Amino acid sequence: MTISEALNRLTDLERTLRAYNHALGCLNYDGETVAPRNSAPARGETMAFLSGIVHEKITAGETGEIVDTLLAHKDELSLKDRRRAELLKEGRDDMTLVPADEYMAYQQLMAEAMQVWHDAKLASDYAAYAPYLDKIIAYNRRFAERKDAKRPAYDVLLDGYEKGLSHETLDPFFALLRSQLTPVILEVANRPRPDTAFLEQPYPIHLQRKFTDRVMEIMGIDRNDCAVGETEHPFTEGFNKHDVRITTHYHEDSVLSNLYSVVHEGGHALYELGVGDDLQGTFLACGSSMSIHESQSRFYENLIGRSHPFCEVLLPELKALFPEQLKGVDADKLYRAANLSEPSLIRTEADELTYSIHVMIRYELEKAMIEGSLPTADIPGEWNRMYKAYLGVDVPDDRRGCLQDSHWSFGAIGYFPSYALGSAYGVQMLHSMEKDVDVWGAVRGGDLRPITAWLGEKIHRHGQLLTPKELAERGMGGPFDPHCYVNYLKEKYGKLYAL
Repeated sequence: MTISEALNRLTDLERTLRAYNHALGCLNYDGETVAPRNSAPARGETMAFLSGIVHEKITAGETGEIVDTLLAHKDELSLKDRRRAELLKEGRDDMTLVPADEYMAYQQLMAEAMQVWHDAKLASDYAAYAPYLDKIIAYNRRFAERKDAKRPAYDVLLDGYEKGLSHETLDPFFALLRSQLTPVILEVANRPRPDTAFLEQPYPIHLQRKFTDRVMEIMGIDRNDCAVGETEHPFTEGFNKHDVRITTHYHEDSVLSNLYSVVHEGGHALYELGVGDDLQGTFLACGSSMSIHESQSRFYENLIGRSHPFCEVLLPELKALFPEQLKGVDADKLYRAANLSEPSLIRTEADELTYSIHVMIRYELEKAMIEGSLPTADIPGEWNRMYKAYLGVDVPDDRRGCLQDSHWSFGAIGYFPSYALGSAYGVQMLHSMEKDVDVWGAVRGGDLRPITAWLGEKIHRHGQLLTPKELAERGMGGPFDPHCYVNYLKEKYGKLYAL
């Protein structure tokens, strides 16, 4: 096979896989948003069948020949074509470790597990969900051992979400956060609590939906390219730069929950919408890694979304829809309420200061589950113990405890650390951005386009063309320094609570 033939066949393969993965993604989005409750088993069968075809295409001998031909001549390829071949090799290497029937069974398991998780969460019934999680953990442990039996299985899984990530990097990172932030969390707990009573009123959901539309408009998200749905646990599906789907949830007594869900998922959407036109249709046309993706979502959610200037912009929009609830509320009051810090139960609702402790707890639990020292039956008890030890809160039920997140149900073991890393990356990106852009002038003007354009040039347009490390350092203006994150949190909450 010549290089030219290999590149043509690579393009054909990308087109085929893109079609199947688009269909699988639509089925997943449908299942999480509008599909009938009893549709999960049949949908799982369909997804398993389609996944089997994907497995067959990637593991085929011809695909191996394409990879071998291109990588044997990698010095003759453009950066774009070399990366396409490298990513195909990584995916093929992983896929060939799993027999087709096992891969299909796992896809069906996850589709069913998501529905079981949803029902178990509503009923606060971990026991109903535990057998599914047990199978998912066993699969991931088996896959990691096949991929690299010489490394800790959890490190192998981490590597799937962030190339090169391991417990040797994360243990000191979380240790730094724990040692530096715990004293601040304790100090804040002894300070007067900001007034949040105005948020603890009914905010009609039909009006919150209108507010969602306005927030997406302020963020510069083109609704012709991005839809919004409703689900139990918000997420984003990105198929191409003209088809991105975000989700949110609505609580009548928690208007900020929807707001920051939309801003967070909107950050993911802006990343996918900003991938370069020249990468569309290839393996490169998506986010580089989960920590880079979370750096974008957490950037918009917290660094922009919870800033005083953004609260100044949002308040008139909120008052137009909820005049009675917000009577007498000014931007400063909204800002302080939006940045309330106190130990809490729910990760997605947590403030910036305590958020990474929530992530650290999941990190410790995942390590123990994968290494086999924590049986799935014992997860609720260990979860509750750690929440009491690290955050000082008592977990009243499984719904607000170990069933609150959907990630384990779709096999995302090793994903959670990306949230903390992404949060830390975002702070350095902001510092770097402020050298080039009048960030806060743009925010006060209600025009985030200069911010998104800067991120688009540094991060978004490159898709997977560059490695996560290369992208992170482009955005941060240099190597990662977790102390920047710690110092940012100390400074912000020091001012908020007069420490």
